[in-house]
Amino acid sequence: MAEATKPEALLETFENPRPDRPFTIEFTCTEFTSLCPITGQPDFATIVVRYVPGPRCVELRSLKLYFQAFRSMGIFFEGVTNKILGDLVEVCDPREMTIVGRFNVRGGVGHELTACYPSD
Repeated sequence: MAEATKPEALLETFENPRPDRPFTIEFTCTEFTSLCPITGQPDFATIVVRYVPGPRCVELRSLKLYFQAFRSMGIFFEGVTNKILGDLVEVCDPREMTIVGRFNVRGGVGHELTACYPSD
């Protein structure tokens, strides 16, 4: 994957309008798709991003484009959930952040992963 097409390159931020006041932002992407790195079949999920911003907030349009960039990426559930957390922490520097990946049932088994910053 070329450097310019990496998902993290799509993320944009803006200054937190109230850095003096802790508040929570939550985004829910119900149409997240990535590829199974073994079979190449699509994996579907709902991704929830919940964070208390630090100096910067993530811009919504860029977050949508970021999520869409995973559609052609082969990555395990655990990898994608932690990559989203790492990328967003890198660009936003939040006070705290939680990413929940609710992946559709596969083989009769549901998958929900939660990654947190700071970690316990």
